[in-house]
Amino acid sequence: MNPNLHAQQIPAQTLTEVQRKLTEVTTLLRPYMASLTVADRQVLPKMGEKTLAFVTKAREYAGQQPELLPAYINKADFDIDVADAVNLIALKSQIDQMASLIDDTMLLAGSEAYTASLAFYNSVKQAARQNVPGAKVIHDDLSARFATRSRKVESTQ
Repeated sequence: MNPNLHAQQIPAQTLTEVQRKLTEVTTLLRPYMASLTVADRQVLPKMGEKTLAFVTKAREYAGQQPELLPAYINKADFDIDVADAVNLIALKSQIDQMASLIDDTMLLAGSEAYTASLAFYNSVKQAARQNVPGAKVIHDDLSARFATRSRKVESTQ
């Protein structure tokens, strides 16, 4: 059997504090956040790292030579959009890293828990075959996880 790689439980107090802080972060940012539909997301131009460099450079030039900025572009709005895009990219990167660690830990803990559960189930199954008291009740309850639905066979008469 593989060694248990996830052997330290996250304390309930830590999880509660993390949830509280996530709620606090959500509350802090919510007034500034946008919610887009799938259709909205599909039509908007996307900005990656290369485009970010272009955008920040364009803003610098617009600040140096405002006469070249089209009249329909509000310079203050342009500055806000660039600043938030830059700041949110950094924030998203940090959140993505944490989400990846949470996903990895969840996968590992879940895998190890499922593997241990299967070992227990097989032990119970063997004990039920040997009529060990209480084993059949446990086996019957746990075996529901592996029950398959049988399909009705249509007669061709």
